[in-house]
Amino acid sequence: MLKLALIFLVVGLILGALGFGGIGGAFVGIAKILFFLAIALFVIFLILAVVAGRAIT
Repeated sequence: MLKLALIFLVVGLILGALGFGGIGGAFVGIAKILFFLAIALFVIFLILAVVAGRAIT
């Protein structure tokens, strides 16, 4: 998911530099959403792993 966020960010920056500001801004917005979604999923799975690790022992 972070790979997709990076791809959208790079494409958005290239489009912005070429003068396609509206489409470039949309791509950067999608990249932001994907980045924060990936971070949220990482934190959720990290908490689940810690809780599951405590339950076993």
